[in-house]
Amino acid sequence: MMRLSRILSIVCVGFMASAGSSAQASGSIYEVALNDIIHRVTAELVVQTIQEADENDAALVLIRLQTPGGTYSSTRLIVETILNSKTPVVVYVSPSGAHAASAGFLILLSSDVAAMAPGTNTGAATPISGSGQDLQETLEKKATSDAAAYARSLAERRGRSPELAEKAVTETLSWTASEALEAGLIDYVANTEADLLELLHGSVVKRVDGSEVTLSTSNAPVVVKEMTTKQRLLSYIANPNIAVFLGLIGLAGLYLEFSNPGTLVPGIVGAIALLLAAFAFEILPVNIVGLLLLIVGFGMLIVEALTPSFGALGAGGIAGIVLGALMLFEEQPIPTPALQVSWSMILPVAVVLAIVVIFIGRKVIEAQRRPPVTGSEGLVGQIGTALTDIGERGKVFIHGEYWDARSIEPISKDERVRVSRVNGLKLIVERVAEP
Repeated sequence: MMRLSRILSIVCVGFMASAGSSAQASGSIYEVALNDIIHRVTAELVVQTIQEADENDAALVLIRLQTPGGTYSSTRLIVETILNSKTPVVVYVSPSGAHAASAGFLILLSSDVAAMAPGTNTGAATPISGSGQDLQETLEKKATSDAAAYARSLAERRGRSPELAEKAVTETLSWTASEALEAGLIDYVANTEADLLELLHGSVVKRVDGSEVTLSTSNAPVVVKEMTTKQRLLSYIANPNIAVFLGLIGLAGLYLEFSNPGTLVPGIVGAIALLLAAFAFEILPVNIVGLLLLIVGFGMLIVEALTPSFGALGAGGIAGIVLGALMLFEEQPIPTPALQVSWSMILPVAVVLAIVVIFIGRKVIEAQRRPPVTGSEGLVGQIGTALTDIGERGKVFIHGEYWDARSIEPISKDERVRVSRVNGLKLIVERVAEP
């Protein structure tokens, strides 16, 4: 009897010890998709999802990743949240044809389990200029030692190759799914999400703190977390091309409203566009020099419209807008072409904006210089007929109306007269020489 109790005690102790070293992760799977540029809004969605999963003791968090990169600060926020998550985090680059470039590579490195679908790729992306040449000087600035060290440290903490992780930043290397698996940068290649969950079921995941968790993903309920309407709107306008376009439309709308007070529509549209652009600029890393160039370039277009300089100011305005747009967003420590404004967007927009502003400005100047044709001021220079003899007083017929008039020199009845000026309700007239 004592021998049996001793055996049972040993078994219980062994079971408790094994339970302490490898916990069972059961519960719901929280799924979130990152299919856009990494910025404050997308980072907020990931952080909220992981926090909610931790609060509800979820089995794991699944991040479906497809991104061209994003801001370094938002990337670090996502990575720190993943590293400190109580719930295991799986990052899955999918579907086929997707890529996790730049910031996406760091997020993939930081995950408890990294997986990719066939036909995907990950790593750093080399920014390409409009002429197709590598921007080597820009790349050298972006590949800072801080980003390289950060990538190396993430790989070390997750048991992945720190040397390859560093080269992704310093040498802009990229890997296909099979190459990444062979190099030890990821853990699985799965055709679909269902295949990945099947592979994960029963697998043991080692956490950052050294503990081990056995995943239970078979038939686990999936909770899909999506952006709110506000987050979708902010994420859409946080695209650099959309943000610049909204800013230029806003400036043009306000200019049209100030040039033609009372039209309302251009002013309303311009104000809304500027507010949306301001939201986008708050999310994106704006370079103040680029913003000032945009404003100065637009100002030069207005000056060209008001005081023609034979195109010099107009050309300078277009150049200022184009350069300002290209410099508007700060370069990131890791290569991030997604935060660059496209030449194919900014150049046509700048030219069309210049034509509109200069054309409207010229029309406004012409209207201001045109002599009045209504009211009493519109009578100056008009020709009429004296109805009576005119001296200090008299009557004239002008513009189909009868007016009191006077003249410096005597004018006889029926003579033709010209209005030289208007004094209240009395016209000052002069004789018109007969041809």
